[in-house]
Amino acid sequence: MRISDLKISISGIRGIVGKSLTPQLLIKFSEAFSSYVGGGEIAVGSDTRPSAEMVRHAVMAGLLSCGAEPVDLGILPIPSLQIYTQEHRLKGAISITASHNPVEWNALKLIKQGGFFLSPYEAEELLDYYYQGRFRRISQPEHIRTEEDPFAIHARRIREVCDLEAIQNRRPKVVIDPCAGAATPYVSGFLEGLGAEVVCIHCELGNGFPRSPEPVAANLGALSSAVLREKADIGFAQDADADRLAVVDERGRPIGEEYTLALAVDYYLSEKQRSPVVVNLSTTRVIDDIAERAGVQLHRTRVGEINVARRMQEVGARIGGEGNGGIMLADVHTCRDSFSGMALILEYLARSGETVSRLRQRLPDYVMLKDKVTASFRDRKRILDRLSRHFAEGDTDRQDGLRITYPDFWFHVRPSNTEPVMRMQVEAGSPDTAHRIFKDIKADIENSRNAR
Repeated sequence: MRISDLKISISGIRGIVGKSLTPQLLIKFSEAFSSYVGGGEIAVGSDTRPSAEMVRHAVMAGLLSCGAEPVDLGILPIPSLQIYTQEHRLKGAISITASHNPVEWNALKLIKQGGFFLSPYEAEELLDYYYQGRFRRISQPEHIRTEEDPFAIHARRIREVCDLEAIQNRRPKVVIDPCAGAATPYVSGFLEGLGAEVVCIHCELGNGFPRSPEPVAANLGALSSAVLREKADIGFAQDADADRLAVVDERGRPIGEEYTLALAVDYYLSEKQRSPVVVNLSTTRVIDDIAERAGVQLHRTRVGEINVARRMQEVGARIGGEGNGGIMLADVHTCRDSFSGMALILEYLARSGETVSRLRQRLPDYVMLKDKVTASFRDRKRILDRLSRHFAEGDTDRQDGLRITYPDFWFHVRPSNTEPVMRMQVEAGSPDTAHRIFKDIKADIENSRNAR
C-alpha cells in the first residue's frame, strides 16, 4: 500500500476502497467518533459512490457498538446533512463522501452538534480517541432509524429567504449537472420549486460518475453543450457531495469557480443585506473589490470551511465562502451550500433582468494561476522563509502558510495537511504579471529544496 492511498488527518479518513480503506478502519473510526461525542443520535448520509453501501454498514456497526443511535438518511448532500443535524439538535453526523475525488475513493467527513465540521483542535482530540482505542463500547446497542424526506428542511430554509415571486415571474431555464451525485434525487424538484424550468443532465444513478466530480471548467463540456442546445439562461454544476457550485453562462461558457462566489456576494450585499464578508486566504481579490464598493469589511481566514464558518459567526457575517465555488449563506446555515448558491444567483438573474454574461462583465477581471509542487515536510519552513525575504515589501499574512499582497498581485503558498506538497496560487491584473510571479515563486521553491 502506498502511503498516499490512505489519509487519516484532522479532516477525517480518506482512502481507496478495496486497498487502503477497509471495513475495519471504518468501524474503528466510527467507534472513535461515537465515543468522542458521547453517543446519542448521529445522522449518516452519503453520496452515490458504488462503495457507499459497504461503508455505510461499517459506519453503522461502529456507531452502534459505542452507544450511538444512528439515523440513516440515505443519499443526501452534505449541506443538507449539516442542516438536518442542526435542526434536530443531534449529537453529530457522518457524511460518507470523498467529495470531488475519483469514484474509487471514499471518505468519512465528521460533523459535530450544530451542523459544523470539527475544529482542528477537536479533530486532534478525536484522533487521540482513534489511535488510543478509547472506545466506550456497550453490550446492548440501540436501533437504526430512518427519515422519509431528510432534504425537506434544507429546501424549506432556502425558500423562506428567497424571492420566489421574482424567480417565478422570470421562469429562467436552467440546465443542472449534479454529476449523478448526492444532489441528484433532489435538485430538479428543488429548482422547479423555486420557479425555474429545469433540464437535468447526468441524473442517472447507479453507473458511477459520468464526469470527474470536481466542478471546474475542464469538466463542464457536457453542461456547456447542453446550455447551448437547450437555449438555457444558465447552467449549474455540483460536485459529488453538493457543497460546491459552478456556473455556465447563456453562451455556454464557464464563468470560473471564483466568480461563482463573487456573483453571490455581489448580489447579496447590493440587494439583500450589507454585512461583513468572510473568505479564505486563497479566494480571489474580486471579493475585496465587491466589499469595498459595498462599504463593508472583508475578513480572510485559513483555508477550510470550518475556519470561514467560525469567523462568520464571530464577526456577524451573513455571506462568505471559499473561492472553489463554496458559497456560505448564514441565513440558511453557515456551511458551503450549492443549493443556497443556486437560489441566490437565480434571484439575481430574475431581479436584475440581465444575462449571466452581463452580470459577470460587471465584475473586475483578474488572472489566477494554481499549481502544487512537491516539498518535504522539512523543506516547508525554508521555502516560506525564502519567499518572505524575496517579497519582503508586500503585505504579509502567515496564518495559513504565506500570503503576500502587492497592489497589482498577490500569492498564497501553503503546505498540504495530508501530502508532502505545497499548494500555490497567484492572482494578478494581467497575464504577464501573473506568469512572471508564478515563475519566480517556483524558482524560489526549487532553490530552497536544492539548498539543503
